[in-house]
Amino acid sequence: MSKGEKSNTGVFDIDRIRQIVQLMEQHELGEVDLQQGDEKIKLCRGVAPAAVPVAAPAPVAAAPVAAAPAAAPADASADTSGTITINAPMVGTFYSRPNPESEAFVKVGTVVSPDTVCCIVEAMKVFNEIPAECSGKIVEVLAQDQQAVDFGKPLFRVQPLDG
Repeated sequence: MSKGEKSNTGVFDIDRIRQIVQLMEQHELGEVDLQQGDEKIKLCRGVAPAAVPVAAPAPVAAAPVAAAPAAAPADASADTSGTITINAPMVGTFYSRPNPESEAFVKVGTVVSPDTVCCIVEAMKVFNEIPAECSGKIVEVLAQDQQAVDFGKPLFRVQPLDG
Protein backbone atom coordinates (compact mmCIF):
# COMPACT_ATOMS: atom_id res chain seq x y z
CA MET A 1 0.00 0.00 0.00
CA SER A 2 1.33 3.40 -0.88
CA LYS A 3 0.98 6.38 1.41
CA GLY A 4 -1.51 8.04 -0.93
CA GLU A 5 -3.91 5.09 -1.01
CA LYS A 6 -4.95 5.19 2.64
CA SER A 7 -4.93 8.95 3.27
CA ASN A 8 -8.46 9.61 1.93
CA THR A 9 -10.65 6.86 3.37
CA GLY A 10 -13.69 8.84 4.58
CA VAL A 11 -13.99 8.94 8.36
CA PHE A 12 -10.51 7.43 8.70
CA ASP A 13 -8.72 10.22 6.80
CA ILE A 14 -6.04 11.65 9.14
CA ASP A 15 -7.10 15.24 8.43
CA ARG A 16 -10.70 14.34 9.22
CA ILE A 17 -9.62 12.69 12.49
CA ARG A 18 -7.66 15.82 13.43
CA GLN A 19 -10.78 17.93 12.79
CA ILE A 20 -12.86 15.59 14.96
CA VAL A 21 -10.30 15.76 17.78
CA GLN A 22 -10.42 19.58 17.60
CA LEU A 23 -14.23 19.47 17.78
CA MET A 24 -14.01 17.09 20.74
CA GLU A 25 -11.74 19.59 22.52
CA GLN A 26 -13.96 22.57 21.64
CA HIS A 27 -17.12 20.87 22.89
CA GLU A 28 -15.43 18.98 25.73
CA LEU A 29 -16.48 15.57 24.41
CA GLY A 30 -14.90 12.56 26.08
CA GLU A 31 -15.50 9.97 23.39
CA VAL A 32 -16.55 9.60 19.75
CA ASP A 33 -17.29 6.33 17.94
CA LEU A 34 -17.11 6.30 14.14
CA GLN A 35 -18.04 3.48 11.80
CA GLN A 36 -17.81 3.14 8.06
CA GLY A 37 -18.84 -0.24 6.74
CA ASP A 38 -17.07 -2.90 8.82
CA GLU A 39 -14.35 -0.50 9.98
CA LYS A 40 -14.66 1.27 13.32
CA ILE A 41 -12.62 3.83 15.19
CA LYS A 42 -13.12 5.06 18.73
CA LEU A 43 -11.56 8.36 19.81
CA CYS A 44 -11.24 9.03 23.56
CA ARG A 45 -9.91 12.15 25.26
CA GLY A 46 -8.24 11.91 28.64
CA VAL A 47 -8.37 8.11 28.75
CA ALA A 48 -5.18 6.17 28.25
CA PRO A 49 -5.61 3.34 25.70
CA ALA A 50 -4.41 0.80 28.28
CA ALA A 51 -7.14 1.98 30.66
CA VAL A 52 -9.74 -0.32 29.11
CA PRO A 53 -8.47 -3.79 30.05
CA VAL A 54 -10.55 -6.83 29.16
CA ALA A 55 -9.52 -8.68 32.30
CA ALA A 56 -9.17 -7.03 35.70
CA PRO A 57 -6.31 -8.30 37.88
CA ALA A 58 -8.17 -8.30 41.21
CA PRO A 59 -11.71 -7.47 42.32
CA VAL A 60 -11.89 -4.14 44.14
CA ALA A 61 -15.27 -4.32 45.87
CA ALA A 62 -14.17 -4.91 49.45
CA ALA A 63 -15.72 -1.87 51.13
CA PRO A 64 -18.38 0.06 49.22
CA VAL A 65 -18.62 3.44 50.93
CA ALA A 66 -22.32 3.81 51.78
CA ALA A 67 -23.21 2.07 48.53
CA ALA A 68 -26.02 -0.41 48.15
CA PRO A 69 -26.33 -2.66 51.19
CA ALA A 70 -27.80 -5.31 48.91
CA ALA A 71 -24.66 -5.28 46.73
CA ALA A 72 -22.29 -6.05 49.59
CA PRO A 73 -23.83 -9.40 50.66
CA ALA A 74 -24.11 -10.53 47.03
CA ASP A 75 -20.43 -9.71 46.51
CA ALA A 76 -19.38 -11.50 49.70
CA SER A 77 -21.22 -14.71 48.82
CA ALA A 78 -20.55 -14.73 45.06
CA ASP A 79 -17.65 -16.65 43.55
CA THR A 80 -15.78 -13.95 41.63
CA SER A 81 -13.04 -16.20 40.23
CA GLY A 82 -12.98 -16.17 36.45
CA THR A 83 -15.09 -13.01 36.20
CA ILE A 84 -14.08 -9.71 34.66
CA THR A 85 -15.33 -6.21 35.34
CA ILE A 86 -16.65 -3.48 33.12
CA ASN A 87 -15.07 -0.32 34.50
CA ALA A 88 -16.01 3.34 34.23
CA PRO A 89 -13.96 4.88 31.40
CA MET A 90 -14.31 8.37 32.90
CA VAL A 91 -15.41 10.31 35.95
CA GLY A 92 -19.12 11.08 35.91
CA THR A 93 -22.58 10.02 36.99
CA PHE A 94 -23.70 6.41 36.39
CA TYR A 95 -27.14 5.82 34.85
CA SER A 96 -28.41 2.26 34.52
CA ARG A 97 -31.27 3.24 32.18
CA PRO A 98 -31.76 5.65 29.28
CA ASN A 99 -34.51 7.53 31.17
CA PRO A 100 -36.38 7.11 34.48
CA GLU A 101 -39.35 5.35 32.85
CA SER A 102 -37.26 2.81 30.91
CA GLU A 103 -35.93 -0.59 31.92
CA ALA A 104 -32.25 -0.88 32.80
CA PHE A 105 -29.87 -1.43 29.88
CA VAL A 106 -28.68 -4.67 31.53
CA LYS A 107 -29.37 -6.57 34.75
CA VAL A 108 -28.05 -9.71 36.42
CA GLY A 109 -28.45 -12.57 33.93
CA THR A 110 -28.27 -10.40 30.81
CA VAL A 111 -25.93 -11.81 28.15
CA VAL A 112 -23.81 -9.05 26.60
CA SER A 113 -21.60 -8.77 23.54
CA PRO A 114 -18.80 -6.22 23.06
CA ASP A 115 -21.22 -3.73 21.44
CA THR A 116 -23.99 -4.05 24.06
CA VAL A 117 -24.64 -0.73 25.80
CA CYS A 118 -24.54 -1.45 29.55
CA CYS A 119 -25.10 2.01 30.97
CA ILE A 120 -24.58 5.73 30.50
CA VAL A 121 -21.94 7.83 32.24
CA GLU A 122 -22.70 11.54 32.19
CA ALA A 123 -19.62 13.72 32.16
CA MET A 124 -19.84 17.49 31.74
CA LYS A 125 -23.43 17.35 30.44
CA VAL A 126 -22.48 14.73 27.82
CA PHE A 127 -24.22 11.36 28.09
CA ASN A 128 -21.73 8.67 27.06
CA GLU A 129 -23.08 5.20 26.25
CA ILE A 130 -20.73 2.62 27.76
CA PRO A 131 -20.41 -0.64 25.77
CA ALA A 132 -19.53 -3.94 27.45
CA GLU A 133 -16.39 -4.41 25.32
CA CYS A 134 -16.51 -8.10 26.26
CA SER A 135 -18.83 -11.08 25.84
CA GLY A 136 -20.45 -12.78 28.78
CA LYS A 137 -23.25 -12.82 31.31
CA ILE A 138 -23.78 -10.03 33.85
CA VAL A 139 -23.44 -11.63 37.29
CA GLU A 140 -23.40 -8.46 39.38
CA VAL A 141 -24.23 -4.77 39.08
CA LEU A 142 -21.66 -2.91 41.21
CA ALA A 143 -22.90 0.69 40.88
CA GLN A 144 -26.17 2.33 41.87
CA ASP A 145 -28.25 4.43 39.50
CA GLN A 146 -27.29 8.13 39.59
CA GLN A 147 -24.16 7.36 41.66
CA ALA A 148 -20.98 9.34 41.06
CA VAL A 149 -18.26 7.09 39.65
CA ASP A 150 -14.53 7.58 39.29
CA PHE A 151 -12.33 6.57 36.39
CA GLY A 152 -11.68 2.81 36.56
CA LYS A 153 -14.46 2.08 39.09
CA PRO A 154 -15.95 -1.38 38.45
CA LEU A 155 -19.55 -1.00 37.27
CA PHE A 156 -20.47 -4.60 36.37
CA ARG A 157 -19.06 -8.08 36.98
CA VAL A 158 -19.23 -10.36 33.92
CA GLN A 159 -18.79 -14.13 33.63
CA PRO A 160 -17.15 -14.68 30.21
CA LEU A 161 -19.03 -17.06 27.92
CA ASP A 162 -16.14 -17.98 25.65
CA GLY A 163 -15.05 -21.44 26.56
